[in-house]
Amino acid sequence: MPKTPRFPPQAAEKPRIIEILAFPQVQLLDVAGPLQVFATANERLGRPTEPYAPRVVAPGSGSLPASSGLGLLALPLPGVDAPVDTLIVAGGPGVTAACADPALVAFVEGRAARARRVASVCTGAFLLAETGRLDGRRAATHWAHCDRLRARHPRIQVEADPIFVRDGAIWTSAGVTAGIDLALALVEEDLGREAALTIARHLVMFLKRPGGQAQFSATLALQGGEDRFAHLHAWIGRNLSGDLSLPVLAAQAGMSERTLNRRYREATGTTPAKGIERLRLEAARRALAETRAPVKRIARECGFGTEETMRRAFLRNVAATPQDYRARFGA
Repeated sequence: MPKTPRFPPQAAEKPRIIEILAFPQVQLLDVAGPLQVFATANERLGRPTEPYAPRVVAPGSGSLPASSGLGLLALPLPGVDAPVDTLIVAGGPGVTAACADPALVAFVEGRAARARRVASVCTGAFLLAETGRLDGRRAATHWAHCDRLRARHPRIQVEADPIFVRDGAIWTSAGVTAGIDLALALVEEDLGREAALTIARHLVMFLKRPGGQAQFSATLALQGGEDRFAHLHAWIGRNLSGDLSLPVLAAQAGMSERTLNRRYREATGTTPAKGIERLRLEAARRALAETRAPVKRIARECGFGTEETMRRAFLRNVAATPQDYRARFGA
């Protein structure tokens, strides 16, 4: 006679329902990025049952236009009492209209109350904020919209640099691709570090990238309008270790020091000194990632003078030391 097992087999775990809320003119990657993370978890982890049941939901029916022009086929909004594990609110240019839709705001509020955890990607934080769920909490959004979120919702502690922020059961992320970082963190919470690392490797992603949103290109960040200081920035880039005092910059730009200060701030939103620091940081990051030059030499050639000065600049702007940056991004 076959022996009866001492412990009966456990019932298969039900997939976690992940709802990604979209709307007309949604940012495509805000939806597709997290969606692919959960789909890859189902495909690559080799579990007897799929850990996730991801779905995209949206008001209305039929094709939903993303801001990129691509149509998305989304499911209709479920009933407020339908089961859900995680609600993710995407962002995009259409979020302003979404915030002005009382029925959609009420839906987000109802689903947020039902869900185990709630998240937003990029400017999806604005729609989540309309429900009051972010009041008194730390939150992130795309760096270009932080001031607007602060002004519209002063009770939220908006943090401009983090890739994503967790405050209790509410997660918010920075712009666009940061939604992938956030989704990987959700998987790590659910299934463990090894599972999240497997997915990150398949997607050719860092499980946790160092630093924050400050890692966008300094040259792009300093461009303004017609980029009237493009030639000056190019000259600075060739002379990072030289004399970059305000009188020298003004002479190079053909302006008085006072005029340079005023026009530079108008064009870039920052001071010449801060602009120089950003350009030096970008050159140092490139050298750390692409060469094996000693950190001390990189600091000198990029105009920081000493290794300690460069280290402080990295911590202040990139939230990582030069050594940490090289360990993650070095060839």
